Amino acid sequence: MQSTTVLVVDDQPQFIAPIKRKLENEGFQVVTASNGAEALEVFATARPDVVSLDLLIPEIDGLTVCKLLRERSEVPILILSAKCEESDVVLGLEVGADDYLAKPFRLNEYLARIRALVRRPHLATPHRPVEKEELEVGRIRLSLSTHEVGVDGRPIALTPTEFRILSFLMKHPERVISRDMLLEAVWGYTGYDETLINTHVKRLRTKIERNPDRPEMLLTVRGFGYKLVPRAGEPANRAA
Repeated sequence: MQSTTVLVVDDQPQFIAPIKRKLENEGFQVVTASNGAEALEVFATARPDVVSLDLLIPEIDGLTVCKLLRERSEVPILILSAKCEESDVVLGLEVGADDYLAKPFRLNEYLARIRALVRRPHLATPHRPVEKEELEVGRIRLSLSTHEVGVDGRPIALTPTEFRILSFLMKHPERVISRDMLLEAVWGYTGYDETLINTHVKRLRTKIERNPDRPEMLLTVRGFGYKLVPRAGEPANRAA
């Protein structure tokens, strides 16, 4: 069985070494890069299954690397950052990263995040049948097989994480979904992460709502979570 490859991008050898050792001990194949330019080169040749990306790297910064990777691939991206760089983490999520982990962190937590990203479903593979179901809620149509999304008949581009959030909400229209439930369904672990979820939901609203500041469909239920509803007078359909 082919092992899962993780690209670890960081400019500090003393930081990469324990991560590399931990991942290899757990059966992962690890490739590394110490700057942004090298990261893009290694990505093109190694075609990793997951990217672990530090933001503060030389030559090409981590945010730019994240954006460039997302433009060419749906590979899961885990951003690493110090807590004082929360604004950069938000920017990273906005340009397409799937998850982030604040430094310093425990290796077991890092490993759990990597495993969760690996487990996330991708487009159909020879070992996984294609889902043919299409979902429709109000003005939104979504295809689980082609990953195409349209609002009012207009195609929109979503990141892999935005697609997973929207598809999960569309499978449960008008039902209040807690943040913990959403975190487990989309990211594969529990433990509410306010910045992670709020940033992705905010980005999703800019793409599906007429006025993201006054959402009509993706609503916040204070103290509970979120729910997706059709506009007033429109039925919610589980599948089309």
